[in-house]
Amino acid sequence: MKKRILIIGACGQIGTELTLYLREKFGKHKVIASDIREGDKPLMKSGPFEILDATNYDEVEEVVIRHEITDVYLMAAMLSATAEKFPMKGWNLNMDSLFNVLKLAKEKKIEKLFWPSSIAVFGPTTPKNDTPQRTVMEPSTVYGISKQTGERWCEYYFNRYGVDVRSIRYPGLISYKTLPGGGTTDYAVDIYHKALKHKKYICFLNSETTLPMMFMDDAIRATVSIMEADREDIKVRSSYNLSGMSFDPEEITASIKKHIPKFEISYEPDFRQPIADSWPQSIDDSEARKDWGWESKISLDEMTEIMLTNLKDKYQ
Repeated sequence: MKKRILIIGACGQIGTELTLYLREKFGKHKVIASDIREGDKPLMKSGPFEILDATNYDEVEEVVIRHEITDVYLMAAMLSATAEKFPMKGWNLNMDSLFNVLKLAKEKKIEKLFWPSSIAVFGPTTPKNDTPQRTVMEPSTVYGISKQTGERWCEYYFNRYGVDVRSIRYPGLISYKTLPGGGTTDYAVDIYHKALKHKKYICFLNSETTLPMMFMDDAIRATVSIMEADREDIKVRSSYNLSGMSFDPEEITASIKKHIPKFEISYEPDFRQPIADSWPQSIDDSEARKDWGWESKISLDEMTEIMLTNLKDKYQ
């Protein structure tokens, strides 16, 4: 079977690295990147690119048909902190874009669809530790509500129409290649930049805020792994729990201080603190491990070494 991939939202934090990874794996002409505006130079030079509004069905359909797309990765979204400022914009982007690709899959215009969910689907009443795959979900943010709603629609379209949609609940994602895009876990990226640049960081969460996190390489590997898994191995059609590591700002600070002993952190919690407080501290991802062989590889200290090594050149 010939595979041709469309990435919608290719210029975002995940989309950029996912595009480059898939082009390396399948060849640049088999992976079409798209976003509402152009991305950075490495992305734009790496292969074909389309300007595309994810909320416009006709535009998405036209690109899918013209490029004979088989697989879509829908990475366009408004993240948690930004969506709290623009609730209806966040809801409309997150939901309209999903319905557009679900419709294409229902009409057999594409074969397979990846849609990302998030730990934001959980809420204050969810068990905080080893959060199970199936549990109480009462999200308290626009982003979380849109992601929980999306999970229900994904499962519905699979059960009702046989749409092969696959999803994982991302924890906070950390990368040195792209800047964060307006999420509540962004501090865990920004802290490395500030450690190298200023040797100090003012954190917008308090010191005890433990959250599930993952290094981007693990997240990209998980994303491609679930899409490459056999159809019958995907038992969960809402979204799979995914776990990498959990830490609080004090623990990431201690990890950085092994390399930059003079680094200091202080705390000024803001509107993102209640969002973080509503999320789990650790995730049980045993179903992803059992069903399609998921396994995280990168620890906190390994991630710190990779982040500081790769960001050092930028600040010297």
